[in-house]
Amino acid sequence: MLVFPNAKLNLGLYVTGQRPDGFRNLESVFVPLPWCDALEVLPTPEGTETTLALTGIPIPGDPATNLCRRAYELLRADFNLPPVQLHLHKVVPIGAGLGGGSADAAFALRALNDLFQLNLPNEKLQAYARQLGSDCAFFVVNKPVFAYEKGDVFEEISLDLTGTACKVVYPGLHISTAEAYARVTAAAPRHDLRQALSQPLETWRNTVSNDFEDALTPIYPVLGEIKQQLYAAGAAYASLSGSGSAVYGLFPGQELPPKLELPAQYLVWDARL
Repeated sequence: MLVFPNAKLNLGLYVTGQRPDGFRNLESVFVPLPWCDALEVLPTPEGTETTLALTGIPIPGDPATNLCRRAYELLRADFNLPPVQLHLHKVVPIGAGLGGGSADAAFALRALNDLFQLNLPNEKLQAYARQLGSDCAFFVVNKPVFAYEKGDVFEEISLDLTGTACKVVYPGLHISTAEAYARVTAAAPRHDLRQALSQPLETWRNTVSNDFEDALTPIYPVLGEIKQQLYAAGAAYASLSGSGSAVYGLFPGQELPPKLELPAQYLVWDARL
């Protein structure tokens, strides 16, 4: 079975408080981004063990702790799953605030559910996904949502960006989640995010913000430089995604966003949402 775990964008992100469990509460709107990895899940020949092959962008850390492998082990603890062959081809950059690792985990759960006909409903898959990461559960249903608490509780939101041209720029800068949160002070949201996003996209520049962007840009000025280039190129809205370091711009009414003069080592992804 071959699936294509997609990334996500954050439209606004407010860190609103400290939780007793050590995590932070947040508010954000998640939207799917069709920049995808590829994940193949196949039964293994009888008598063999579960394996994980990794290709594409190098993934740091022990492959035994990879989220796809952990997703398999999580289901195997509750179901009599046979060994499988997992092959993840990594395309979405790591440490970019695009949720690529979380998507891989959620799509592994979904693929295993389908492959072995476990018949788990979305609610149950989301419960497993929450054990793997705060935003993993989003990718089970994979539709725009207002996310709150740890980013793992969702409400439906009426938001349609279909056909909007999008440019995502990753400057090759890995910002760890721990570093990003260490630089942010929790505070009440500056705006009602759902209300702000219900207004015309052209107004978001003044009402939709990302707390991580404010905290990280003084340390990594390249983030602000990319954002200003996107606005200069005609973006109606531009922002850091998640805790960074990818910066995106939205260009409504255009087939594709304009080309930017960027360093060759940057990863740039253009498409329509």
